[in-house]
Amino acid sequence: MTTSVTSTRTIVTGRSSVRTQRAGSRHHRDQLVSWAFVAPFLVAFLLFLVWPIVHGIFLSFTNQSLTGAGGDLVGFANYAEALTDPVMWRSMWNTVWFTVLSTVPLVLIALVMAALVDRGLPGQWLWRLSFFMPYLLASTVISQIWVWIFNPQIGAANNILKFFGLQPIAWLQNPDTNMLAIVIATVWWTVGFNFLLYLASMQNIPAQQYEAASLDGAGAWRQFWSITLPQLGPATVLIVLLQVLASLKLFDQAYQMLGGVASDTTRSIVQYIYETGFVGYRFGYSAAISYIFFTLIVILGVAQALITRRRKEQF
Repeated sequence: MTTSVTSTRTIVTGRSSVRTQRAGSRHHRDQLVSWAFVAPFLVAFLLFLVWPIVHGIFLSFTNQSLTGAGGDLVGFANYAEALTDPVMWRSMWNTVWFTVLSTVPLVLIALVMAALVDRGLPGQWLWRLSFFMPYLLASTVISQIWVWIFNPQIGAANNILKFFGLQPIAWLQNPDTNMLAIVIATVWWTVGFNFLLYLASMQNIPAQQYEAASLDGAGAWRQFWSITLPQLGPATVLIVLLQVLASLKLFDQAYQMLGGVASDTTRSIVQYIYETGFVGYRFGYSAAISYIFFTLIVILGVAQALITRRRKEQF
């Protein structure tokens, strides 16, 4: 009897160990398959993101030149020079000023456009297409369009000014107006993306809320102010964050609309990095400026996240 029980236990134990081994081998095989699927992305991530960041940090501590000369370690000399470089700080200010000038209308105009379409304008498909179509165009196309519009002799912008009895302006040649011209072109070009985000958020608001407010006697403006706007808070935070990050990368349209000519009023920090590295051949110095700019963006992002969290806690 004892022998039979022992044999049974041995068989059960053997089967359990076999099942455990099979489960372990299956788990191991699943892990290999998972890594096989992840490997291409991981390789691309390391080659095109991690390695450039690490290599860029290393370059920022050297006097590397685009010509291949240099490459010696100079410590924090590049950072010390950048922090006392008036052109860098002027370029940084131009970038911040452009971000302020462009972000406000890009948020407000997109909100108005989305509200008009959401309230049922006739021919909604046409409005959606016309609002979003410029965003699909390349920066070179946008730049050429607005160079013609701002042409001092035959441009549409000055024709409009003449119609109202105002003097024509050399929009892109005048340092007092060239940044404004770039902002106008950028708003027309990119407002469609923010418009779609706002419209999608508005269409997620339950229609029953508007119906109940209408029964209570609330008009269209009261509904917008009391129902729509409060529920667009998360979308607005996202749009502002994305727009600030996009505006801080100002380069394409400014460079192309001005024909590559640097201006003290329009040179962005990205353009200065480009000029330093690819025109002045100072790779190490341009890398240092890049990481100073990157640090400021990180600080701005953290500050915005903290402010957003505090507002959520208050409400």
